[in-house]
Amino acid sequence: MCGIAGRILNSTGSVGRDLVDLMEAQRHRGADSTGFAIYGPPVEEGFIVRAMGLNRDALSNDLEDFLAILRDNGSDFLADPTTDDAKTTHVSVRMLIKEPGSLEAWSKQADTMCDRIEIQSVGKSLEIIKDLGGAAEVADKHGLRDFVGTHGLGHARLATESEVSPTASHPFWARPFADVAIVHNGQITDYYTWRDRLERKGYQFMTYNDSELIAVWISDRMSQGMTQGEALKRSITDIDGVFTYLISDMTSMGFAKDRFAIKPLVAAEVGGEMAVATEEQAVRMLYANEVDINNYDGPSLTKTWDIGEVRKAA
Repeated sequence: MCGIAGRILNSTGSVGRDLVDLMEAQRHRGADSTGFAIYGPPVEEGFIVRAMGLNRDALSNDLEDFLAILRDNGSDFLADPTTDDAKTTHVSVRMLIKEPGSLEAWSKQADTMCDRIEIQSVGKSLEIIKDLGGAAEVADKHGLRDFVGTHGLGHARLATESEVSPTASHPFWARPFADVAIVHNGQITDYYTWRDRLERKGYQFMTYNDSELIAVWISDRMSQGMTQGEALKRSITDIDGVFTYLISDMTSMGFAKDRFAIKPLVAAEVGGEMAVATEEQAVRMLYANEVDINNYDGPSLTKTWDIGEVRKAA
């Protein structure tokens, strides 16, 4: 029942506002939590880290321990961390860090603190912001409408199996691959089989949400030399379930639909821009005038949008 969306702009602009509109239009598909993966102007040095502190009152001490792990891995804060100013127990934290010697080694060590601070995303450009509630509530709390960037993803969640919490929400970062995020509508029925295989290869998972698995699965295939398009097509035959998912990185965005084609997806490409969502009425929030809508309603479908190529169509 969840709703997903993606947005590509033809230049840096108000991608946060557009994603909020896309997700608010689909809040009836699930308002347990809402999340956004936004690609802003890339930093020249280091990585942007988005994390969730689980105890606001203990955050100062927790950040000291987090900093110690950074320094153990040749990194450091490049600026003072910033936080939201809400009254909730959990707290959203944004950090700018020096690039660690090994992103994989550092993230594994940092994940030992996941009961206090859980990393939500790492990247030159990517920032994942997610929280409990509908799109408007999450946007108001975290200032999402003011985010500028080039492209991004959104997700409205109706929890069916795993817990309802800020950290179990979508989007998911494909740890430990920088700047890769995913949103997903559906269910992976061989989740535990694939999770076990990936864990034996050294990958770590922070939740039991099957969507997190897809992000790592695709990134693992690409690390072995597959293109995003090849990995998307492979997922349809290798992963069991009913699913439609969107995956993005700094240069591309793609989707895959399973062999049963139960979960809908529509898209509009206009003037070098693109909007994609579970429901057409969400896309129409951005394109009120008459535009051609591509209804991806067939089985075993995949597509990749190259960010640069979309803009060339303007």
